[in-house]
Amino acid sequence: MTRHYVKIAFRSMQKQKLYASINIIGFAIGIAACLLISLYIYHETSYDRDNPHGDQVVRVVGRIQREGVDLSGIGFQAPMAKTLLADFPEVEKAGRLMSNSLFGGTTNQVRRPDQTTNNYEEGFCFADSTIPEILDIKMVYGSRKQALAEPYSILLSKSLADKYFPGENPIGRPMVFNENPRLPIKVGGVMADLPSNSHLQYKAFISLAGLSFGDGEQQSWTQSNYGIYLQLRKGTDLAALGKKVTDDVLENYILPAFRAKGRSIAGWKGAHLILQPLADIHLHSYDIQDDPIHHGDIRFIWFFAGIAVFTLLLACINFLNLSTARSANRAKEVGLRKVIGSTRSNLIRQFLTESLLYSCLACCAALALALLALPLFRQMAGVRLSIPWSAWWLAPVFLLFILVIGLLAGIYPAFYLSWFKPIEVLKGKLRMGSKHGRLRSGLVVFQFTVSLILLIGTTVVYRQMQYILHTRIGFDKDQIVMIQGADALRNQTMAFKTELLRLPAVQRASISDYLPVGGTKRNGNNFWKSGDHAVPGVVGQIWRVDEDYIPTLGMKLVAGRNFAKDMHTDSNAVIINQAMADQLGYKEPLGKNLNNGENRIIIGVVENFNFEDIKHKVQPLCMVPGISNSIVSVKVKGADMQRTLASIDEAWKHFVPAQAMRYTFLDENYASMYVDVQRMQYLFTGFALLAVIIACLGLFALAAFMAEQRRKEISIRKVLGAPVSNLFGLLTMNFMKLILLSFVVATPISWWLMHKWLQDYANRVSLSWDVFALSGGTVLLIALGTICWQAVRASLANPVETLRAE
Repeated sequence: MTRHYVKIAFRSMQKQKLYASINIIGFAIGIAACLLISLYIYHETSYDRDNPHGDQVVRVVGRIQREGVDLSGIGFQAPMAKTLLADFPEVEKAGRLMSNSLFGGTTNQVRRPDQTTNNYEEGFCFADSTIPEILDIKMVYGSRKQALAEPYSILLSKSLADKYFPGENPIGRPMVFNENPRLPIKVGGVMADLPSNSHLQYKAFISLAGLSFGDGEQQSWTQSNYGIYLQLRKGTDLAALGKKVTDDVLENYILPAFRAKGRSIAGWKGAHLILQPLADIHLHSYDIQDDPIHHGDIRFIWFFAGIAVFTLLLACINFLNLSTARSANRAKEVGLRKVIGSTRSNLIRQFLTESLLYSCLACCAALALALLALPLFRQMAGVRLSIPWSAWWLAPVFLLFILVIGLLAGIYPAFYLSWFKPIEVLKGKLRMGSKHGRLRSGLVVFQFTVSLILLIGTTVVYRQMQYILHTRIGFDKDQIVMIQGADALRNQTMAFKTELLRLPAVQRASISDYLPVGGTKRNGNNFWKSGDHAVPGVVGQIWRVDEDYIPTLGMKLVAGRNFAKDMHTDSNAVIINQAMADQLGYKEPLGKNLNNGENRIIIGVVENFNFEDIKHKVQPLCMVPGISNSIVSVKVKGADMQRTLASIDEAWKHFVPAQAMRYTFLDENYASMYVDVQRMQYLFTGFALLAVIIACLGLFALAAFMAEQRRKEISIRKVLGAPVSNLFGLLTMNFMKLILLSFVVATPISWWLMHKWLQDYANRVSLSWDVFALSGGTVLLIALGTICWQAVRASLANPVETLRAE
């Protein structure tokens, strides 16, 4: 019987090639989009799931509210890990991580002692010897317990070890970092490369054993530099332990340390510690301000899951719409089948078989489309995705998917078509009524509402991205070359800067690691008007810059003056931004004090500029004179960039012949801070386009069918003298009304959604009326173009051909 159902289904498809093709294409596009998004969601939710004791591993997160703003962070004091291990029996192991590096951040110039040329490497951090055990890092050479036990030891990834010690066991071998022979780094172990779905993507861990980043830093409860990871005993209640840790650590360690230094503890009452499960770190850390690790966002997962569901629904709606629209054509078939003995259950199985056949063919086509689109989607999403062909669950899930989609799309048409009464059908008395016409209209409205929401979202995200990249942000990011790894110059940095300034294409140059783009140094601190630390202070940044920093970056002084190289009194001077002046309550800040452990005199105020994500308000900042020399910023003329870079490289080789110059452009670094917004823009655009295509495919088929159904009516109207324009309006007006209704429904929904999204940005575009008008007009024109050909063709048809048999 099943074979018979399949044969009839194929015959039905061959008879209606246009509608069958549109159903399969629409299905395939929707399913392919769903498959790609499912791969993305599967990858994002798989982070840190392969740790055998991952349910016992947590990261400590601190939360506090200051001035009505919720703040969170993962930076804690050096003694905290040992204290938690000693004070709480629930803690089995504790370890610290620190991305800020004594060797120049997470980047290093590295070589073997027997080599002369340095290589630039990224992905380094500091770690306690317990971290490899807590995170279950797989070892290639050496043991997890001993790899970082000794001071100045390093745990290399397999790829890094193969690069420097090919085919060798490098344990015990020395390495030179940033040309610093006084730090004898030696290899303590080799680990397997961390998988792509690990929230940590470091290439090497340097031991924290025996290191201190300042006098008394390892005993201080007021300096917060480390991330804390814990392995808890089984069955530990995270919420209860978090409360115990908050009460104990704050009351017995942190608050007494702040009081002892005379610092204000206002606002600490709202502070609390949270134990974040390992599996939650990747997707649930989007609101943590000081986390140096790039994470995903659970809100994006829900957003993309919604897009997948709606895209699939649009394809199913096409099938449902065309099935019910063509019901009159199949009424006689149903009537005859019932007369010769078919039961309603037989007919339901027949129509569900057709639906499953469409689903099967569409899923096969979708798999091919997904494979073709996967490289592009990989690039848009920014993650390494692949179809897990070897997974045992792939085939069963794919078959279940075919079954669910087929049933979802076909169950209503099957029950509806099998309901027809044979006597009424064969006598020609069957009335289709307006009920199902209203249903089809409602589904068309739904399709175009979803398409409009996505299109409006695309427009808003694009405008916000353009605003981010092109609005004035308080500094000039164009034509600035950032020379990285300049600490290799050692004591020749100033001489190199002087040499650069002799080049005709170089306008200015500055030496500082603190720049208003991601991946450069930051240094948070507390500031007061005076030495009285009992009053609440202002939390802000302190940056070390030279006298050329402000003019090189095109910053604007709104009061006072810049640092002067020949004024010795400037060694105790400070330039602050307007946000710092406002929070300190200084209306006339020049000449006033600023204290962060030592008194400084304010000599200038710089206009606010965004040095963090534009999502947030500009934070307080002060700049002090000095040199931090791993980055040299060079303002150049843009006439011949290739020749300019060649001349800078020639100057570099004169000072550091054994190391290639590495550079980036400031504007590119700035744009990379917003790569997530760019990806969202690309994905929005892609899925909006797919939604419009699927909706228009359905509209095209529906318009073709309606034109066919009304051929006689149109022919009679033409015979009676109706002009082509009237006939064209007759066939298009109802559809245009549905599109306009979709616009009315989509506008408030999309406004609310995009308004909520823009709230994440302190600096944002406005939701002006033209955003909605442009999107609505675009969809209206596309829809009109879709049905126009069918309407014109029907309007111009020869009525004699249609009415000949009447």
